Amino acid sequence: MPEDKFQLCNRFRGYYPVVIDVETAGFNALQDALLEVAAVTLKMDENGQLHMDKTFHYHVLPFHGANLEQSALDFNGIDPYCALRGAISEQDAITDLCKHIRKGQKQANCQRSVIVAHNAAFDQSFINAAIDRVELKRSPFHPFVSFDTTSLAGLAFGQTVLAKACKAAGMDFDQKEAHSAIYDAQKTAQLFCTIVNKWHDGVGWPMS
Repeated sequence: MPEDKFQLCNRFRGYYPVVIDVETAGFNALQDALLEVAAVTLKMDENGQLHMDKTFHYHVLPFHGANLEQSALDFNGIDPYCALRGAISEQDAITDLCKHIRKGQKQANCQRSVIVAHNAAFDQSFINAAIDRVELKRSPFHPFVSFDTTSLAGLAFGQTVLAKACKAAGMDFDQKEAHSAIYDAQKTAQLFCTIVNKWHDGVGWPMS
């Protein structure tokens, strides 16, 4: 295969995959607070294998007027206004995240970033809503294209729950760490890399 085949920009049609996980105060991206976001960028080695690269993580203060569903807070164990969280404004978190993503996207020679997530529509909706709220002029993310590891894991391993899919892929998964954005993002990134690399080693890309 030509050497330039093994470049990230050629793997996903010019898209720069960014694994995202969010923790929120509910299910409504327009009304409920975004409380935590983690992002993992990916890189490709000289053999066309995908690996985790950089991790970005933010605790986020609820935006003004945000709804906080107690059931959601009980589920993820987040106290939105706890000083120990070291939370920053949504404006600062989203602006900083997108700055790093644009930088990685440019370095990878990709045209646009694409969100990779487990049940991707949920995470994507909260990221898009936050970007709209802070009035970011230039979002690095495609507004609706995403890669969903729920579907990919169902295809590859017959499992759609993140913990079960990770175990089916031969990965460790600590239930005590689950529902932390950084832990779930890193596990989702490992799962995505495992699926993509298995496809690469089997019947898929690169095509002859």
